[in-house]
Amino acid sequence: MSDGGFDPVIHPPARLQIMAVLAGVHDAEFALLRKIVKVSDSLLSKHLSALVDAGYVSLRKAALDGRQRTWAQITRPGRRAFADHVKALEALAAVVDRMAAE
Repeated sequence: MSDGGFDPVIHPPARLQIMAVLAGVHDAEFALLRKIVKVSDSLLSKHLSALVDAGYVSLRKAALDGRQRTWAQITRPGRRAFADHVKALEALAAVVDRMAAE
């Protein structure tokens, strides 16, 4: 994590969207994440790999309907990092709101 609570792993918009989805569910299937984030399979895989490498997301693969499927789940450290990142964004928004009110 970098200074100010912003996490460079989470900060890219696609990763922030992935983390927001995963924070609200038990797990999410790869195809659902692809649809929400609106990226290609390869780009979603790259973003998920970065989150897995940071320890923020775990992946589970299993066969369903005769096809191999992948589900993603946020980890405890990932949930903490996401909450800290959101707090940093909220603090930044509060500064902007105060400046706009002046």
